[in-house]
Amino acid sequence: QVRLVESGGGLVQAGDSLRLSCAASRLTLNDAAVGWFRQAPGKERELVAAISVIGGTFTVDSVKGRFTISRDHAENTVYLQLNSLTSDDTAVYYCAAVLPYTRTAIVQGPHEYEYWGQGTQVTVSL
Repeated sequence: QVRLVESGGGLVQAGDSLRLSCAASRLTLNDAAVGWFRQAPGKERELVAAISVIGGTFTVDSVKGRFTISRDHAENTVYLQLNSLTSDDTAVYYCAAVLPYTRTAIVQGPHEYEYWGQGTQVTVSL
């Protein structure tokens, strides 16, 4: 079965940076549309950023300029670079993947994704 694994989370101070990784088994991420979501305590899961098969990206306004989604085709991995972290970024971060109908599709709705990882905790202290 397909398995997505996130890594790179941790406890950091405000202003620090982290790089989250999303790797897959039994799925070629290079052929998938991928999204990063996050869920803070007491809040709904929300999209942070998404990337199409060919590398087109979308980033939500609340993190634009601070977070960057990217792919490494050689490593079959999708990354989320988090810079200038604030306490508002504290959440469990999840990656999700789906094999899209088109290589240009940037998938934003959580219900559109077929595969999900278990999440990695990001905690930002003041």
